[in-house]
Amino acid sequence: MKNRIVLITLSLLGTSAISAAAPKNLDELLNQVKVERVEKTKTLSIREKKFISERNTQKQELAAKMAELKALQAITKKLQTSFEANEKELAELEQKLNIASGTVGEIVGVVKIAAGDFKGQFQNSVVSAQFPGRDKFMSELAERKKLPAIADLNKLWFEMQKEMTESGKVVKFKAQVVTPDGSKSEKTVMRVGAFNLTADGKYLNYQSTTNQIVELARQPQGKFLGMIEDLEDAKSGYENFGLDPSRGVILGMLVQAPSLGERLQQGGLVGYVILALLFLGLIMVGERFFVLNKEGKKIKEQLNSTQPQGDNPIAQLIKAFEANKGKDLETLEMKLDETILKTAPMLERGIPTIKILSAVAPLLGLLGTVTGMIATFQSITLFGTGDPKLMAGGISTALITTVLGLVCAIPLLLLHNVVAAKSKGLIQILEEQAAGLLSKQVDAGSAKA
Repeated sequence: MKNRIVLITLSLLGTSAISAAAPKNLDELLNQVKVERVEKTKTLSIREKKFISERNTQKQELAAKMAELKALQAITKKLQTSFEANEKELAELEQKLNIASGTVGEIVGVVKIAAGDFKGQFQNSVVSAQFPGRDKFMSELAERKKLPAIADLNKLWFEMQKEMTESGKVVKFKAQVVTPDGSKSEKTVMRVGAFNLTADGKYLNYQSTTNQIVELARQPQGKFLGMIEDLEDAKSGYENFGLDPSRGVILGMLVQAPSLGERLQQGGLVGYVILALLFLGLIMVGERFFVLNKEGKKIKEQLNSTQPQGDNPIAQLIKAFEANKGKDLETLEMKLDETILKTAPMLERGIPTIKILSAVAPLLGLLGTVTGMIATFQSITLFGTGDPKLMAGGISTALITTVLGLVCAIPLLLLHNVVAAKSKGLIQILEEQAAGLLSKQVDAGSAKA
């Protein structure tokens, strides 16, 4: 290979030399070739030596690199082993981290849910009227994204425990109360657990939006207000109290319920007429009871005496008997019947009217029902059924008048029966006494015969 390179090089040099300076004869050509050959040989020798030297250097460098490669391969193998061990450890740590993160996430979620729930409860709790600002911490904790600190968890637990503890206490504290006319005054407010606020014998309402304690413009029935006064004056022991476990919902519905006067107003004109009939009927019943009791007392006294005493039906019957006892039996019987007939209207006066009133009252109630339903259907025709309040007036009239008619008719009917029975009892006594006098007259006539 080496000889072929040299020949090719010489040929090229010869060609270049010939082309550079053409020899004149063969001797010049031979000398020229010899000279160039010597020069090329020297050049090639130098290059060969240089090549050999560089080859040895490269062999050394290659050996060094191979040694370095082996060292690096050993390091790589060692690092690969370490990498695989680290990967395995990292997977185990990641699994532990996921488990721990899940637990922490659950804790954060539970804390946020609890804080959010108690935030709404604190806002609407009457305990906040005595301890305001509790919902701010709960709001901040519910919106916090990072893990809460131990101090925050302790405070959350403390506030929850405080709410439960205060819900079982009845305490008094000073606070500004807004009256229905808009004025403010400092009063001693009594808090009944986490349910109701009272002051000066009246129920109060805590408005969380404005953090104000407002006196209810409309109070419930008097018996509940009396319970408040008893509880405010109590020093120890147990007292009855109108507690609202719904924290204001039931109380709000209770105060909106119409009173007796308002219900009577819902009956309208027909309702007032029914009440007037009831009032008139009760007056007539009272008058009948008074008259019949009075006459019954006189009759009882007269029955214990054989001589006429005062002006009573039995005395009049005896007087009629004494005035006509010399006449025949038929005439005497007619005179006694005449006396009874004159006395009966006084004993029966007004009783039929009471019965009529008891019959007219439910008819008036039915009339009010019909008029109320007419008004309801007129509202439906004009405004539709979208708003029930528009129909409430007619329905109230229909129902209240029916109730008033029954309330008027039932007692009047019962009282009518009582009064009628009492009147019939007195008339029956008169008839018995008349029959006794006639029997006495018959006995006297038989003795003479």
